[in-house]
Amino acid sequence: MIYRLIADTAMVVHLVFLVYVALGGFPAWRWPRLIWPHIVCALYGLGITVIGWPCPLTHVEDWARRRAGQAGLPEGGFIDHYLTGIVYPAEHLLTVQLAVAAVVLVSWAGHIHLARRRRHHTATNRT
Repeated sequence: MIYRLIADTAMVVHLVFLVYVALGGFPAWRWPRLIWPHIVCALYGLGITVIGWPCPLTHVEDWARRRAGQAGLPEGGFIDHYLTGIVYPAEHLLTVQLAVAAVVLVSWAGHIHLARRRRHHTATNRT
């Protein structure tokens, strides 16, 4: 029972992490300091995708599922198991990855634009 709870929790945290990687730059438009944890998470997500760094959440979920007597995650991990071929067709994986990268870059560009406007506004109010 406890292993299944650990596995399910890891799965939910994993999904939240992926949503944060894709959309976490937008809250930084309102709260600028939030950009730094988003940059760290997005770069780690990029490292997992491009370089093949291991994902600790995948490891935890796989370990717990096996301990619970369930099948572990396939070699491709969380995304291959839960998203590719289910949420989007497998042949569109690269398109989805590029779309997520574009969303992240748009959020960062918006953050930079707003930060410049804030600095300009602050500078003009001082004079």
